[in-house]
Parts: sequence; C-alpha cells; structure tokens
Amino acid sequence: MLTFEHQFATLPEPLWAACQPTPVAQPTLIAFNEPLAVALGMQTRPDDATLAQWFSGNRLPPGAEPRALGYAGHQFGNFVPQLGDGRALLLGEVVDQQGQRQDVQLKGSGRTPFSRGGDGRSPLGPVLREYLVSEFMAAVGVPTTRALAAVTTGERVIRQMAEPGAILTRVARSHIRVGTFQFAAVRRDEAVLKALADHVIARHYPAVANADDPYLALLEAVTARQAALVARWMSLGFIHGVMNTDNCSIAGDTIDYGPCAFMEQFDPQKVYSSIDQGGRYAFNHQPGIAQWNLARFAETLLPLMREEGEAVVEQATEVLRGFTARFGAEQCRLHADKLGLAPESDRAVALMEALETQMHQGRMDMTATFDALTHYAKTLTHYAKTLGAQALSTGIPAHSQKEALLALTTQPDGLAAWLADWENAQQASQQCERLEAMRRANPVVIPRNHRIQAVIDAATEGDFEPFHTLLAAVTQPFDESEAARQLAAPATASEQVLRTFCGT
Repeated sequence: MLTFEHQFATLPEPLWAACQPTPVAQPTLIAFNEPLAVALGMQTRPDDATLAQWFSGNRLPPGAEPRALGYAGHQFGNFVPQLGDGRALLLGEVVDQQGQRQDVQLKGSGRTPFSRGGDGRSPLGPVLREYLVSEFMAAVGVPTTRALAAVTTGERVIRQMAEPGAILTRVARSHIRVGTFQFAAVRRDEAVLKALADHVIARHYPAVANADDPYLALLEAVTARQAALVARWMSLGFIHGVMNTDNCSIAGDTIDYGPCAFMEQFDPQKVYSSIDQGGRYAFNHQPGIAQWNLARFAETLLPLMREEGEAVVEQATEVLRGFTARFGAEQCRLHADKLGLAPESDRAVALMEALETQMHQGRMDMTATFDALTHYAKTLTHYAKTLGAQALSTGIPAHSQKEALLALTTQPDGLAAWLADWENAQQASQQCERLEAMRRANPVVIPRNHRIQAVIDAATEGDFEPFHTLLAAVTQPFDESEAARQLAAPATASEQVLRTFCGT
C-alpha cells in the first residue's frame, strides 16, 4: 500500500481544484510496474482486481485525495491563460525509498473543472505509447515521468473514431510546469506566485534557498536541468512533438509524451506530430524552444527577484544566455560517449557534425548507425589488443563490421572517409575504457513508431502480448540478443509510421 501525503495541497487553491474521478464500466489491469511500486514503498502487491479499481479511479487507494492542477501555457506560441488538468488527477505524493517525493497521478480519469468541454478520457493508444516510451527513457537514464500502471476502462472514447478507453497512472518528481508559474503570474497575485516558487525551491532545488537572490538562482537551476535534458533527447533522436510551456517540467523531467517519436532516418528538420504543421517543434528546433520556454518562466519570476527595472531584466537575460553554453557542454560530453572518445576529446563535436551530415545525406537510420559503430569500435579494440596494430591495419578482422556500417548508407564513399577520421580519433583515446560508456550511450532497441503502432493495433483487438513483449525489450535497451535485435530493426518502407497523434 502506498502512503500518500499532500504537500501541494498546502498551496493556495487557485493552483488546484478538488475533484473526484469518474467511474468506468469495467476496469481491467493491463500492466503494473512492480519494481517502481516497490521503490515507492509498496511492500505487498494487491491482486489485479484491486489494482484495476484503484488505478481506474473506481475506488481510490487509501489516503488518496484527488486534485486537478491548474496551469496556463503557450501552445504553439499562443498564450492560453487557463489550461490545467482536463483529464488528470493528482492522487497525492509518496516519499520513495530514496527519500524523493513523487507525485502519483491518474491520466484519463474523467472530466475536471479544467476540462474546457473535453471528455476527460484517454484512448488506449496514447496510454500504451506513454507507458512504453517513458519506461524506455528511464532505462536509458533520461529524466522522465514513469508509468506505474495502465488499465482499460471497458468503455469507448470518441476521437477520429470510437476507440477503447484506458487510464495511465503516472509517477513524477512533480507535475509543476512553466505553465503553472504562468497560471499564477497571470492572476497578478504575488503571494500565490511566491508560495509556488518557494514550494519548488524547497522540493526540487533546496540548495538555492540561501542564495543572495533565491528566485534568480531558481531560474539558473531550472535552466541547467532543461539544457541537460534536451541534450539527452537529441542524443537519442527523440522528438517531443509538443514542447508547449505547459509541457515543460520545472523539475527537468520529460513529461506529457503525446505525439512523441524517435527519429529513424536522420533528418535535423524531422517532425512526426500531426498537429505540428509548421515544424515549430522539429528535432533541431528543440534547444531553441527550450530556451524560449525558459524565457517565459523568467518573466513570471521577475516580480520576485531582488533587483528591479532594467537591472533585473538584464540579470535574467544573462542566465538565459547561459542555456546555450550549458546545452553545448552536455552535448559535447554525450557526443564523446556516443563516438567512444575520451571526454576531453577536442574532436567529438566536429566528428559528430560530420557524421550527422553523412547520416542525412546517406539516408541512414540514427539508432542503427550508432549501434553498428559501437560494434565496430568493439571489434577494433579487441583486435588491437589481441593482435596488435599491425594485424589490425590489414582490415581483415574488422572487415565484416565495417561493411555492416557501410551497408546502412546510400553514400558509402563519404562514410568510409569519415570512418578513417574517426578511427584516428579512436586511437588517441583509451578505447577499452570508453567502450562501456559508448554502449550505454547507444541503445540497441528503441520504441520505434511502427513497433508501437503494431502494439496498439493488437491491443485494440484485445491482444496485449505484443505490448508486454515490446515493454520487456525497451526496458532492457542494451540487450544484444538475437530476439532483441529483431525488435531493433528499422521499419521497412511499408512499415513506416510518419505521423503521431495526441490523445486529447
């Protein structure tokens, strides 16, 4: 049983509204994340029927006090002063075994005071997508919300057509967003804004409490986390799809996956989301959008900061300028890991930029490219160690791995030239020490769009075995077994899924 606390409920009521979930017809458990439940302090696993009742909202877990959270947001650049949890309810907070406070939230549990005419429900597809992708992100070490449970409702949800309904139970370090601060700021109630900021400092950034200006220091801390987060996204080819300010977590976690996807054939302008018609949230726009979102956060904090007038604006602007350097430093570190180079290598950035050009021009799959490069690096290191540089120079032992890499591109001559440069850089690094970091940076399996769609199609017909098979694979993303590699294969031309959709 989880032990709920309700710290957020001590904040002023404009930031939340008490609300009960709407019962569903026939809840059935799809999945329950037992390791996560244990980490949250659940010592005994309830039976499936009880879990289905709890995580559908039909019967609340003991101690839960559901509340919908209020927030505003810039949606595709347009400000909406009131959004809020239109289909989600915070059950409360749990202090996990590491002493970290975690929110537990139902998503898809019915209408709330913030629903704005919506039905408050979620189709099955987005629930399965978020479960798979968020658990993959956790497995590769990207800060993220987590999936605790998923249930079907026994009811249909109308979107483009009638679809099975489902509810996700989500765990997060918090559900406070940039949009939460905008929601407080637009009401021009400085007491509410200050209470929210102080809550965030105490919960997420206690080290800044003693700074000369805690609110300026808060801006700097949130900026650092967002810069690191987006760099991690980019290193995996992840495209969030809807980087609105209401989807930007103050805790620095990936939140609200919606129409997200992982890029396959490398294209810096890639967009999957069906609602992103103008490409605002394309792959290579994500750092700039994160910085833009942070500027909106900074605007809400200005009334709380110590300085006034132009001085405070300049201070905040200087912090925002620092996003680029923070992002660049984290990206450089990740480039070195992905290429198997020493962290201090001065060639990582140039080599990565050149490889990205090769991947784009050669229509190469990003994940498959780095997986194959990791295998090639492993082969080079093994033979250099056992046979010596002279034997390696013949190219014979590593030939098959190199050919596998060259087979991924339509421009093999350009990639071969790049590989020669990369091999020289590799020889200057401590290769053996870098192989483990290289493997950890380059997953074998990702939740590819066509795999997720196949899971959704099967589940819509009542077959959840493909979901559990894919979940097992993406939560062991560095598994190099034959079974894992079958699920790792890129989509064929007929399998490609080029558009993803929100569940709202």
